[in-house]
Amino acid sequence: MKQDVRILLLGEPKVGKTSLIMSLVGEEFPEEVPPRAEEITIPADVTPEKVPTHIVDYSEKEQSDEVLRDEIIKANVVCVVYDVTNEDTIDKIRTKWIPLVNGDAEKGNKVPIILVGNKSDLRCGSSMETILPIMNQFSEIETCVECSAKNLKNISELFYYAQKAVLHPTAPLYDPEDKQLKPLCVRALSRIFYISDQDNDRILSDAELNCFQKSCFGNPLAPQALEDVKTVVWKNTSDGVQDNGLTLNGFLFLNTLFIQRGRHETTWTILRKFGYDDNLELTDDYLYPELRVPVGCTTELNNFGHQLLQQLFDKYDEDKDSALSPTELKNLFCVCPYMPWGPEVYRTVPTTDEGYISKHGFLCQWTLSAYLDIHRCLEHLGYLGYSILTEQESQTAAITVTREREIDLEKRQTQRSVFLCKVIGPRGTGKTAFLQAFVGHSVASKGNSSSAFFPYTINTVQVSKQEKYLILNEVDVELEFLKASDASCDVACLMYDTSDPHSFNYCASIYKHYMDSSIPCVLVASKVDLPEVKQFHGMTPAEFCYKHRLPPPLPFSTLLLDSTSKNIYTKLAWAAMYPHLNGSDMSNTSFWLRVALGSAVVAVLGFAIYRAIARLK
Repeated sequence: MKQDVRILLLGEPKVGKTSLIMSLVGEEFPEEVPPRAEEITIPADVTPEKVPTHIVDYSEKEQSDEVLRDEIIKANVVCVVYDVTNEDTIDKIRTKWIPLVNGDAEKGNKVPIILVGNKSDLRCGSSMETILPIMNQFSEIETCVECSAKNLKNISELFYYAQKAVLHPTAPLYDPEDKQLKPLCVRALSRIFYISDQDNDRILSDAELNCFQKSCFGNPLAPQALEDVKTVVWKNTSDGVQDNGLTLNGFLFLNTLFIQRGRHETTWTILRKFGYDDNLELTDDYLYPELRVPVGCTTELNNFGHQLLQQLFDKYDEDKDSALSPTELKNLFCVCPYMPWGPEVYRTVPTTDEGYISKHGFLCQWTLSAYLDIHRCLEHLGYLGYSILTEQESQTAAITVTREREIDLEKRQTQRSVFLCKVIGPRGTGKTAFLQAFVGHSVASKGNSSSAFFPYTINTVQVSKQEKYLILNEVDVELEFLKASDASCDVACLMYDTSDPHSFNYCASIYKHYMDSSIPCVLVASKVDLPEVKQFHGMTPAEFCYKHRLPPPLPFSTLLLDSTSKNIYTKLAWAAMYPHLNGSDMSNTSFWLRVALGSAVVAVLGFAIYRAIARLK
């Protein structure tokens, strides 16, 4: 909504423009009227809409055509004043003043106009019969007010209507020629309807209507008022009322009726409550509320966020199979101007056997969004109506900004529930298969063309009897990181191929980026189902780990997804959660000891087999 209103009064000489302004300010008819009144500003606290209002007079004798053009450009609304006793001043509305104000303006960009019939005290009847054809000809005319500067009749009302034409404009909402809502208005009101339809039955029940009414206007409707509203809609539409509730068409008709009866402010109150600006676009303040995230901190969904998302999932899970089909997911995001999730989501999170998004996978994807791109996450929550549905000031209420990582390290504990693991290794190592196995997928089953590649997967793991989210990020680099931010994470998973003699050399070179950091590293030996070969490095992987106080490499194979392989993900989350136990200190835990011994046996046996084969050659 505009922060101030500028009203320009135009009209033929002697129609009473200056008298109207002075009667408003002095609350009495002036005995002496100057040729032109100086610009006045009415403070916000004395105007009905609580915005400062500037009123500008015009005098043909004192001002040039150039000054007039400048004033028209600056005006938010123009009051064209005519004398109700003078037909010539009425004719000039059509032939002179409206063409002067909006002659070159395109449809939809015209300055709103209020027709003001002054000197009503000198005429017994009304001038409206003469004015109506003009109003029908020019769609930019908001209304006509007959008044008298002499006896103060309708003076304050005329300036109220002028202010209202700026703050609650008709043009963005309604096409008077077609007598219907404009497409952008239909789109905005449809979104509002779908958000307010809490049980997704395409009908606003009495309870839902009252919840909507209270959210927008502060108070619910009385039972009789509710019935009256539905009766009006039922009488004027064929499908506006169904099962004693309001359909989308009924909701749209009701707002059309408000506008046609001059109650634009009702529809604008609704639209602004749901985040819309004067152009019927969601405001940046609504979509992107300020959220300060200091360096070293991360962003996570909190319980408030999880609760709403679970409610939305249940609302759109129409067949109650605890999964969202592609159609159900599309319906959930129908309030967004675009589909927030692409086909890559089906490779990113756990899905059902049918390949649908489970509630667990749904929450995983939102958690990933909140961690990787908090501003985009807030935008999507805004589209879904988070602040309306939860009665919170903004969607930042759904987000927790975590403590700085340095403080966590210092205190040797963390409250974080989401951790990032970078999976690093040369191409062909099996990183993608490692990520897909984490969410229960195989590369073969999900490798169709409709599933786009995305370098992330996310799932939950149990660490110390606590459920934590672990994000795996596949890093595709051939030689080394380009910048320090590429190495930043909570835990680094360095992966090498046991069947490729050059593979471990790459991991050893990448480890240099982490040697002096507080980021724990875990080595994973992939493809252990294949014959192991000697790595072309100065020392074996086991010797390398011993030298750098790292746990021995963990064996992994997509063909042998036993408990040892699956425990790698838990181990990665453990290392991320307890980075101060990095290296040999971790061997104090029985869990790590079991994994380390298993991996060491595999490494020793593999090396022994390799030596035996070498002797036979």
